[in-house]
Amino acid sequence: MTQHKWTTPEIRKRAEELLAQMSLEDKAGQMTQYDWGFNPINPETGLSQRDVLLEQISEGRVGSIFNISGVEEANQLQKLVLEKTSSAIPLLIGRDVIHGYRTVFPITLGQASAWNPELARQTAAAASREAHADGVSWVFAPMIDVTRDPRWGRIAESLGEDPYLTTEYAKAWVEGAQTNDGPGLAVASCPKHFAGYGLTEAGRDYNTVDLSDRVLREVILPPFKEAVESGALSIMASFNEINGIPVCANRYLLTTILREEWGFEGIAVSDYNSIQELIVHGVAADEEEACLISIKAGLDMDMSSGIYIRYLPKLVREGKISEQLVDQAVLRILAVKLKLGLFEHPFIEASDYVTTGALPEAHLALARQSARESIVLLRNERNLLPLNKAALSLAVIGPLADSRQDPLGCWAADGRPDDVVTVLDGIKSAVGANTTIHYAAGCDLTSQSEAGFAEALDAIHKSDIVVMALGETFEMSGEARCRTDLDLPGGQRKLVEAAAALGKPIVVLLLSGRPLTIPWLLEKADSIVQTWHLGVQSGHAIADILFGDYNPSGRLTATFPQNVGQIPIYYYRKKTGRPPGGIYTSYYIDSTTEPLYPFGYGLSYTSFKYESIACKENQISKDDSLHVSIDVTNTGSLSGEEVVQCYIRDESASVTQPLKKLIAFRKIKLNPGETATVEFQIKSSSLAIIDADMNLTVEPGYFTLWVGPNSSEGESLRFNVVD
Repeated sequence: MTQHKWTTPEIRKRAEELLAQMSLEDKAGQMTQYDWGFNPINPETGLSQRDVLLEQISEGRVGSIFNISGVEEANQLQKLVLEKTSSAIPLLIGRDVIHGYRTVFPITLGQASAWNPELARQTAAAASREAHADGVSWVFAPMIDVTRDPRWGRIAESLGEDPYLTTEYAKAWVEGAQTNDGPGLAVASCPKHFAGYGLTEAGRDYNTVDLSDRVLREVILPPFKEAVESGALSIMASFNEINGIPVCANRYLLTTILREEWGFEGIAVSDYNSIQELIVHGVAADEEEACLISIKAGLDMDMSSGIYIRYLPKLVREGKISEQLVDQAVLRILAVKLKLGLFEHPFIEASDYVTTGALPEAHLALARQSARESIVLLRNERNLLPLNKAALSLAVIGPLADSRQDPLGCWAADGRPDDVVTVLDGIKSAVGANTTIHYAAGCDLTSQSEAGFAEALDAIHKSDIVVMALGETFEMSGEARCRTDLDLPGGQRKLVEAAAALGKPIVVLLLSGRPLTIPWLLEKADSIVQTWHLGVQSGHAIADILFGDYNPSGRLTATFPQNVGQIPIYYYRKKTGRPPGGIYTSYYIDSTTEPLYPFGYGLSYTSFKYESIACKENQISKDDSLHVSIDVTNTGSLSGEEVVQCYIRDESASVTQPLKKLIAFRKIKLNPGETATVEFQIKSSSLAIIDADMNLTVEPGYFTLWVGPNSSEGESLRFNVVD
């Protein structure tokens, strides 16, 4: 069992003292969480859901709520608990804070494209400070599902397809989100969704997940294990089944792995209503059985359904559940509340991070930097970019050019469109007085209408260069927003084709929540910039890239397919046993197997040369480290940042291994003509595999190592590991 204890003897003692004073109903109440934002009226009683909840809270039958309406409401509810209940245990107030609170940062997939976990640590901390100032002490983030399928809408909330990169971000995000700046300011994170949710079949949300224990442990679990080791105070069980057992009923995941192998001490909470969904899955006949199954599996808190408060006391009294199981869960919940200091500071006081008015300047600056680093330059023929700010006639075209809602992206419920700088606004604020801007939306994203084409083409006729803001609305990605057609929706493709026919240089900005299938666009656009949904500073960040105030440094963390038929497509794949060449090999008769853009890909306004890869040792023992170096030179005329990526392959192992897997990276900045010697110390743990007996081990044999700008390029060397 991994040792990373945070439940100190003092916390444990206080929790046990509280537990000893609680009735069975009090205990079940602590294990119950409700959605404060869900407020239907019962037609029979005339009471609203909140009326019922207020009564239950005053009786000590609720331990946590989420989706409150602000700090005043949070303080009122805490006051109700302290004044009306004998146990006076504060509520744990939660909220989905996925990529920012009021200051909305880039979607998670965008932040991953920055290859800068430290920057994500800062955005997570900023979001938690704002959320806490509004009454929230528990943020349901980070989302660390590894996924290989851009059809899945929630890829926007993910960190992409790679377990190592996701693991590095998981650590930084948990540590940032769990900000604790002093008395009364402490927030718990809740990494999600544990586990396998990102490998849902057919890219369809909530769908079945069927995978081997090997893939589970090699690909899916490493980010969650790192989150636990980084001190995460809670973890969220996912909706899906995995190998036939829904996660909320999955003792192997919730107890064997999470508790017994990893030593996790925090709260395991269900996803929204997912205990109730055990009935729909078909593993529970009714609510009582769902309650029985989930508590035995190791689930501590029920989100939303109310099943625990309705059935746990009854099941304990009937002898169907040991009260010790209930006590263990309640002790974990109490320990988190004690860790957060909720007993000493149940009320939220005035803070510098209150966002009822203007957003904090420091957070806006952070949002702009995060957005700039998230942008990936995919194509730049004839070095069209960066544009000259002065003396231009510029056409700004597209249905997303002047949108304030869509740049917020999915899961930005607390973001406000009025805070968003649009693409059009950003360009206008960046250019000189002699630049003329002609704007037209041209089309929309939900129909094939060409009604706006004439205005757009007229604007293009008047202009020297065309900037087209295209992509997806915020509602086209995220939860329950899966797609089978990943081309530009609506009339956008026809608009691009009409614009290209005029022969003007075209820059396409792709505002989307996922990789798109756009091979045709390479023939129409001179420059393609993947901007994702970048949050409140979208327009300024995009303008910084367009006009060269910031040299793009983003790199893809999700492979771009040529077409939907290639999906799932990802770099971390295995070779087949079929030798290359001839007819009977692994390929398509109607498509290449190569991606449109590979994992790790991204261009710069300068160029970089890799040479002189070397390692101090060409043979190491299983307990040694490998010291690798490579010279990287900026061979262009501008300063720029490069993401130096290190991949490895075990050439002969007891079980098949991926062709390449990322084991290290470093983001460096170089001036024109400058050379840096980038060094990596590769620990033996990076060479370890899960062997045929499911043991983590470093096997002797030859390895190939690459260092380069993406998963498809780089300088390589071989070394040998010996017993």
